[in-house]
Amino acid sequence: MTDTTLPADMNVVEISEPGAPEVLVPGKRPVPEAAPGEVLIKVAYAGVNGPDLVQRRGHYPPPKGASDLLGLEISGTVVEVGDGVGNWAVGDMVCALTNGGGYADYCAVDARHCLPLPHGFNLLEAASVPETYFTVW
Repeated sequence: MTDTTLPADMNVVEISEPGAPEVLVPGKRPVPEAAPGEVLIKVAYAGVNGPDLVQRRGHYPPPKGASDLLGLEISGTVVEVGDGVGNWAVGDMVCALTNGGGYADYCAVDARHCLPLPHGFNLLEAASVPETYFTVW
Protein backbone atom coordinates (compact mmCIF):
# COMPACT_ATOMS: atom_id res chain seq x y z
CA MET A 1 0.00 0.00 0.00
CA THR A 2 1.44 3.36 -0.98
CA ASP A 3 0.96 6.72 0.69
CA THR A 4 0.14 8.90 -2.33
CA THR A 5 1.33 12.01 -0.48
CA LEU A 6 4.98 10.95 -0.66
CA PRO A 7 7.23 13.54 -2.27
CA ALA A 8 9.28 12.72 -5.36
CA ASP A 9 12.55 13.79 -3.73
CA MET A 10 13.96 13.65 -0.23
CA ASN A 11 16.73 15.22 1.79
CA VAL A 12 19.81 13.08 2.43
CA VAL A 13 23.22 13.45 4.01
CA GLU A 14 25.96 12.46 1.56
CA ILE A 15 29.71 12.00 1.84
CA SER A 16 31.42 14.59 -0.39
CA GLU A 17 34.82 12.90 -0.01
CA PRO A 18 36.40 10.65 2.63
CA GLY A 19 37.26 12.46 5.83
CA ALA A 20 36.11 14.03 9.08
CA PRO A 21 32.47 14.89 9.90
CA GLU A 22 32.76 18.07 7.82
CA VAL A 23 32.61 15.96 4.63
CA LEU A 24 28.94 15.21 5.33
CA VAL A 25 26.85 17.46 3.10
CA PRO A 26 23.13 17.85 2.41
CA GLY A 27 21.77 16.50 -0.85
CA LYS A 28 18.58 15.49 -2.66
CA ARG A 29 17.66 12.09 -4.04
CA PRO A 30 14.49 10.42 -5.29
CA VAL A 31 12.37 8.80 -2.59
CA PRO A 32 12.88 5.02 -2.85
CA GLU A 33 9.99 2.61 -3.27
CA ALA A 34 9.38 -0.46 -1.16
CA ALA A 35 10.39 -3.50 -3.23
CA PRO A 36 8.76 -6.87 -2.59
CA GLY A 37 9.54 -7.89 0.98
CA GLU A 38 10.41 -4.33 2.02
CA VAL A 39 8.79 -1.46 3.85
CA LEU A 40 9.47 2.22 3.25
CA ILE A 41 10.05 4.10 6.49
CA LYS A 42 9.79 7.85 7.03
CA VAL A 43 12.91 8.25 9.12
CA ALA A 44 12.54 10.01 12.46
CA TYR A 45 16.02 9.20 13.79
CA ALA A 46 19.16 7.42 12.60
CA GLY A 47 21.82 5.91 14.82
CA VAL A 48 25.52 6.59 14.40
CA ASN A 49 27.65 3.44 14.46
CA GLY A 50 31.29 2.48 14.10
CA PRO A 51 30.82 1.28 10.49
CA ASP A 52 29.31 4.70 9.61
CA LEU A 53 32.43 6.42 10.95
CA VAL A 54 34.81 4.08 9.14
CA GLN A 55 32.82 4.38 5.89
CA ARG A 56 32.80 8.18 6.16
CA ARG A 57 36.59 8.07 6.44
CA GLY A 58 36.78 6.00 3.23
CA HIS A 59 37.96 2.75 4.83
CA TYR A 60 34.80 0.67 4.47
CA PRO A 61 33.03 0.70 1.11
CA PRO A 62 29.33 -0.16 1.20
CA PRO A 63 28.60 -3.78 0.29
CA LYS A 64 27.56 -4.46 -3.30
CA GLY A 65 23.95 -3.38 -3.82
CA ALA A 66 23.83 -1.36 -0.58
CA SER A 67 23.13 2.36 -0.38
CA ASP A 68 26.14 4.67 -0.42
CA LEU A 69 24.40 6.74 2.26
CA LEU A 70 25.35 6.16 5.87
CA GLY A 71 22.86 4.98 8.47
CA LEU A 72 22.57 1.33 9.51
CA GLU A 73 19.82 1.75 12.08
CA ILE A 74 16.75 3.95 12.08
CA SER A 75 13.41 4.52 13.68
CA GLY A 76 10.31 5.97 12.11
CA THR A 77 6.91 5.29 10.61
CA VAL A 78 6.04 2.84 7.85
CA VAL A 79 4.66 4.79 4.86
CA GLU A 80 4.66 2.06 2.20
CA VAL A 81 4.49 -1.74 2.29
CA GLY A 82 5.95 -3.85 -0.50
CA ASP A 83 4.36 -6.97 -1.95
CA GLY A 84 4.56 -10.01 0.28
CA VAL A 85 4.82 -8.09 3.54
CA GLY A 86 2.05 -9.13 5.89
CA ASN A 87 3.32 -8.18 9.33
CA TRP A 88 3.63 -4.39 8.91
CA ALA A 89 1.13 -1.74 7.88
CA VAL A 90 1.25 1.92 6.94
CA GLY A 91 1.35 3.91 10.17
CA ASP A 92 3.28 1.35 12.23
CA MET A 93 6.14 2.84 14.25
CA VAL A 94 9.27 0.70 13.97
CA CYS A 95 12.99 0.59 14.41
CA ALA A 96 15.05 -1.20 11.78
CA LEU A 97 18.46 -2.47 10.81
CA THR A 98 19.16 -1.14 7.32
CA ASN A 99 21.56 -1.97 4.52
CA GLY A 100 22.65 1.68 4.59
CA GLY A 101 20.58 4.68 3.62
CA GLY A 102 19.35 5.79 7.03
CA TYR A 103 20.74 9.33 6.71
CA ALA A 104 17.73 10.34 4.63
CA ASP A 105 14.09 11.34 4.99
CA TYR A 106 12.99 7.87 3.77
CA CYS A 107 14.64 4.47 3.78
CA ALA A 108 13.53 1.19 2.18
CA VAL A 109 14.22 -1.71 4.54
CA ASP A 110 13.83 -5.49 4.46
CA ALA A 111 10.63 -5.99 6.48
CA ARG A 112 12.28 -8.86 8.37
CA HIS A 113 14.79 -6.37 9.79
CA CYS A 114 12.14 -4.24 11.49
CA LEU A 115 11.10 -4.39 15.11
CA PRO A 116 8.22 -2.76 16.94
CA LEU A 117 9.35 -0.05 19.32
CA PRO A 118 10.43 -1.70 22.57
CA HIS A 119 7.95 -1.14 25.41
CA GLY A 120 8.54 2.26 26.98
CA PHE A 121 10.85 3.49 24.20
CA ASN A 122 10.15 6.53 22.06
CA LEU A 123 11.40 6.91 18.47
CA LEU A 124 14.61 8.62 19.58
CA GLU A 125 15.55 5.82 21.98
CA ALA A 126 14.46 3.07 19.58
CA ALA A 127 16.86 4.27 16.87
CA SER A 128 19.75 2.98 18.98
CA VAL A 129 18.36 -0.54 19.38
CA PRO A 130 18.63 -2.49 16.07
CA GLU A 131 22.40 -2.68 15.53
CA THR A 132 23.08 -3.69 19.13
CA TYR A 133 20.08 -5.98 19.48
CA PHE A 134 20.55 -7.84 16.21
CA THR A 135 24.29 -8.23 16.90
CA VAL A 136 23.62 -9.76 20.32
CA TRP A 137 20.73 -11.88 19.02
